[in-house]
Amino acid sequence: MNVKIFDEGHEKDLEDSVNEFIKDKEIIDIKYQVAISIVGEEQLYCFSAMIVYRK
Repeated sequence: MNVKIFDEGHEKDLEDSVNEFIKDKEIIDIKYQVAISIVGEEQLYCFSAMIVYRK
């Protein structure tokens, strides 16, 4: 069993990265998370996914 973690600043980028990675893998589980922080007047988003898979 292996784990791969993705971290992107936009949800579409995360979707593209995950779809490309999983197309030839046996997926056991995918966990998804969004984090938001505020720096000054700017909101920063972090979209991440952890994929548990078999080679």
